[in-house]
Amino acid sequence: MINRCFIFLRSIRKQFFCFFVVGITGLAIDMASLVFLKEVFGIRPIYAVIVSQIGVLVYNFSLNKFWSFENTQRPHKQAARYTTLAGANYLFSVVVMYIFTEMLSFDYRIVRIASIGCMGCWNFFLYKYWVYKEEVLVPSLSKTEVYSR
Repeated sequence: MINRCFIFLRSIRKQFFCFFVVGITGLAIDMASLVFLKEVFGIRPIYAVIVSQIGVLVYNFSLNKFWSFENTQRPHKQAARYTTLAGANYLFSVVVMYIFTEMLSFDYRIVRIASIGCMGCWNFFLYKYWVYKEEVLVPSLSKTEVYSR
């Protein structure tokens, strides 16, 4: 059992490394835009995080699709799945930002980093096995069937 876990972890190490790099650079972009909107324009953190997410979502989707998971399939299904997951993550981010900054008066930068860390824990596996899951078309006599790889 432990040996199979090591084999599995070894098999995904390149994807995880790329995912991690995209995540860290996405975090840098996210934090820079969040701090810029808050400190320069005086926007409340709850609104600044809403605005900063748009660019980060496009950045993360594109780099993870083509670099981390090396997926070359048409992006329409993946974009729909990614948008669903991003919506859930977005809601999580806004709720966490509201609770910890508006109600409990935590520093908005620490709250943002912590919420991104939490989301990163589940996102790798959801990206790998749901968002960027490759489908293989297998022709049959009656129709073309779709199988997941």
